[in-house]
Amino acid sequence: MRVNTEGGIYLKKDVFDKEHFKEEVRDHVKKLYRKTMDEASDQEIFQAVSYAVKDVVINQWMETQHAMKKDDPKVVYYMSMEFLVGRALGNNLINLTCYKEVAEALEEMGLDINVIEDQEPDPALGNGGLGRLAACFMESLATLGYGAYGCGIRYHYGMFRQEIIDGFQVERPDDWLKEGYPFELRRPEYTFEIKFGGYVRAENMADGRTKFVHEGYQAVRAIPYDMPILGYNNHMVNTLIIWDAEPMERFELDSFDKGDYRKAVEQENLARNLVDVLYPNDNHISGKELRLKQQYFFVSASVQRAVERFKKTHEDIHDLPKKVAFQLNDTHPTVAVAELMRYLLDEEGLDWDDAWEITTQVCAYTNHTIMAEALEKWPIEIFSRLLPRIYQIVEEINRRFILRIQEKFPGDQGKINRMAIVQDGQVKMAHLAIAAGHSVNGVARLHTEILKNQELRDFYEMFPGKFNNKTNGITQRRFLLHGNQLLANWVTDHIGPEWITDLSKIEKVSLFVDDEKAQHEFMNIKYQNKLRLAKYIKEHNGIDVNPRSIFDVQVKRLHEYKRQLLNILHIMYLYNDLKEHPEREFYPRTFIFGAKAAAGYKNAKLTIKLINSVAEVINNDKSIQDKIKVVFIEDYRVSNAEWIFAAADVSEQISTASKEASGTGNMKFMLNGAVTIGTMDGANVEMVEEVGKDNMFIFGMSSDEVIAHERNRDYNPMQIFNNDQDIRKVLMQLINGFYSPNNSELFRDLYNSLLNTQCTQYADTYFILADFHSYANAQKAIEEAYRDEKRWAKMSMLNTAHSGKFSSDRTIQEYVDEIWHLDKVVVEQENL
Repeated sequence: MRVNTEGGIYLKKDVFDKEHFKEEVRDHVKKLYRKTMDEASDQEIFQAVSYAVKDVVINQWMETQHAMKKDDPKVVYYMSMEFLVGRALGNNLINLTCYKEVAEALEEMGLDINVIEDQEPDPALGNGGLGRLAACFMESLATLGYGAYGCGIRYHYGMFRQEIIDGFQVERPDDWLKEGYPFELRRPEYTFEIKFGGYVRAENMADGRTKFVHEGYQAVRAIPYDMPILGYNNHMVNTLIIWDAEPMERFELDSFDKGDYRKAVEQENLARNLVDVLYPNDNHISGKELRLKQQYFFVSASVQRAVERFKKTHEDIHDLPKKVAFQLNDTHPTVAVAELMRYLLDEEGLDWDDAWEITTQVCAYTNHTIMAEALEKWPIEIFSRLLPRIYQIVEEINRRFILRIQEKFPGDQGKINRMAIVQDGQVKMAHLAIAAGHSVNGVARLHTEILKNQELRDFYEMFPGKFNNKTNGITQRRFLLHGNQLLANWVTDHIGPEWITDLSKIEKVSLFVDDEKAQHEFMNIKYQNKLRLAKYIKEHNGIDVNPRSIFDVQVKRLHEYKRQLLNILHIMYLYNDLKEHPEREFYPRTFIFGAKAAAGYKNAKLTIKLINSVAEVINNDKSIQDKIKVVFIEDYRVSNAEWIFAAADVSEQISTASKEASGTGNMKFMLNGAVTIGTMDGANVEMVEEVGKDNMFIFGMSSDEVIAHERNRDYNPMQIFNNDQDIRKVLMQLINGFYSPNNSELFRDLYNSLLNTQCTQYADTYFILADFHSYANAQKAIEEAYRDEKRWAKMSMLNTAHSGKFSSDRTIQEYVDEIWHLDKVVVEQENL
């Protein structure tokens, strides 16, 4: 780092001025808090260090903007309800290539970089794989040198901060902005008005055209906060735009003076509600309305920002597709199709055909799910009332789309019923995205094939050229270089640093898999990471776990199709077996869970309670001599995930085949040398192709078998229950008080979901009992393999060595080559 003329600091290759960096930190502590270093808290020092690093980032950010102004590249606007970015300080230092130097400088100041990093909250901008994928994609875009803007919402409290109280999930506000967040910039100069409700009036113009005027609406101001997304060692800094909401008038004094106190703060309440929470509970009308408002809020602001940015340097709006791409990350941002049409029709005065031509060239859609409930459908009553002009446009898109269906499939009313955008009293957002987008992609090869042949077959028959696959990926910079520095250093020492920006190079690790010294080093790194996680578990859960035991891990969003219930039922089965046969050899196992359940998802929350109730019984049973421990890690998030991935021996990827679109947790575990137990679902299929079936533990029905059972309705879990004593005993423990002595009915709903057809569409919807013994046999095979230290070390190393395909760099390059057609941006380092 060196001083520039304005007192900031910047990085130059191989140069880092420790003394100047220390002075910057001291100076920020003084300016921000009027304190000396001795007086400052850890949080205050984190802020000071972050602002010192931000000085570097700002310079590179400005350099990037200058390069983009000069080169005028085509850029992508990646629209997503979630961006699970994780902590920024450590990752920024990694990508600035000065993590080690900063750590040394802080150590010389008597500070531990790990303690400093731990003061940063995880920005509460996402929840699951959808949001983490978006964050990985943004980092890869910057590393590869492509201009990109992420577009989302600045949630003040995120989804929630999870607490476990008496085994139950309790949702608390995740107040990540309480101390202020150093890595964001408020940009009020790019404020836009967003309108809800009211009505639309049609005016006949002198030229014969009709003008649509929106009146009687409520409005809020969308204020962008920019967060920098750094590329690795290339001076490229892209921008994540997260939109906050403010009232048009913060306080109506006139209404207050007249005694109408509610109206006085009405606008402020509207704005605050829009950005308080990610995914408000939509089990009621007001929750549904709020979700739709949130989606339109950030999409409208992002579309307006994108078009206005384009218009600053381009005169012809018809050239928009040459310079702008919109990627719709699942159905949540699909309203962008109608909003862009609105802008082009009402603001730019284009006719329908021109506006539609531009829109269809700009918009592309990523489908992330096969689950029907995730393909959003909005009641017409809500949609038309909240977004009257947008609904008019959607209706016209639907009218014209139906004509195209009739032309392509004359006389086929069934096609129209299945494909219409507005049908059965609902607006079907996935149908809108497919009708308008020039590209529709799945996120794993199996997922894409199921979409084409099953869920979206009608659309594939009509638009075969639109459908394509982009298997998901992860960024190795965060999930190995930062999250597992011991292993990252070992890999670099053995094969060089090229893997950091080209993960395919990590295949060279396979050269060492039969080297006993390398095996020992690799597994010792795993052990050190297990010690680190064991310490975390002791501090946060009060549970002593054996780092020599098998760390068997399932961490992900809690949903019934992901089958955390299968995992915990199997643990109950193992415990029963240990109690009945204490003499039997059993390799110690630590089963680790981490997951949040949506606030309104009853069975998911009950599964969390079951996991913790089983843990309470097993962890306190001295007779089994600590052979099994069960741990539920509270408030699973990116920062603790990095430690979990690094420490895992076994990665649980056990979704019902055909239900998981891709998965990315499976890739993070693989990269860190965990061995997968999983079904042939999502990206697991491609992982098997890369590493080989001998280095994973595959079980359960295939996707074709599951789909056939669903079609034929011929699966009878009660038959399994009646004929299998072990399964029957486990399931009876759900309702006989064994794990809930004070309330034997506590887990009745879970029991019923497996056996009672009156409680679900059909019993055991996700085929847990059907796959149970196949899963149990795979778990036995894991124990056998783990006992052979050399075999396990080789399997673990091969998983790391064959993870190269699953970099988000590869995925993004495929998006660029086949969908977006972006231009490279070269950022020259300059002294500003």
